[in-house]
Amino acid sequence: MVSLYGHILPLLATLVIWFVSTGLVAWLDNRPRRTFARSLTLAAVGGMIGLGAIVVSAQFATIAAAYVALLGALLVWAWHEMSFLMGAVAGPRRAPCPEGATGWRRFVHATNVLIYHEIALVVTAVILVGLSWGAPNQTGAIAFALLLVMRLSTKLNIFAGVPNMSVDLLPPHLGYLKTYFGPRRFRPWLALALVATTALAVWLGLRAFAAPADSFAAVGASLVFGLAVLGTLEHLFLALPFRDGALWGWALPGRGKRVKI
Repeated sequence: MVSLYGHILPLLATLVIWFVSTGLVAWLDNRPRRTFARSLTLAAVGGMIGLGAIVVSAQFATIAAAYVALLGALLVWAWHEMSFLMGAVAGPRRAPCPEGATGWRRFVHATNVLIYHEIALVVTAVILVGLSWGAPNQTGAIAFALLLVMRLSTKLNIFAGVPNMSVDLLPPHLGYLKTYFGPRRFRPWLALALVATTALAVWLGLRAFAAPADSFAAVGASLVFGLAVLGTLEHLFLALPFRDGALWGWALPGRGKRVKI
């Protein structure tokens, strides 16, 4: 049975927090580069607070602790995203893909563009899972791991090529990343990703609805289910001619018309 406090409000909370946090990160990443040091410092503080929130809330199987864990996971995630988009943690390669590079050579170049960022994400996920292992509330660790898997799938599909590649949120100084995007066409990998993410979202949704109404289990599962739905939509936007970046036009003043490749 669907309940207001156990299912609907957690889903709305996930949507609102994700929408606002994504817009804030986009706004900060598209500000003048002289502001990056201060923004990264604040993001690091937020990430440390988020890490602490996940560790502390893991010991409490309460509704409030589930919300705190999700917020902590998104704070840590935002820290990582800003460190990449602002160029602090990316990879050894900071240049366009060499003309004519294909196959394995192109993959290696693309990997070198962001490998440090990916390693940092995986290490963080392992740490969070380890710190939350066996704890009553694992919402934060699960949420971060889910974000990692969903985003990695998105990156791999964009590298292979997808029909819709909106780059509205990409900061100007990272324009060279567009040279690593694959051709604009529908690939089997995207279809497989859509099926997998949809199946995962359905499974998490069933778990949430099967939990006792208005319980910690229902809230925690619904929060994670909300992230899975958003991840599925992100993959769907890759297949449909929809400007997901238009959702955050308010966070990108002065960028002018959208840019697509």
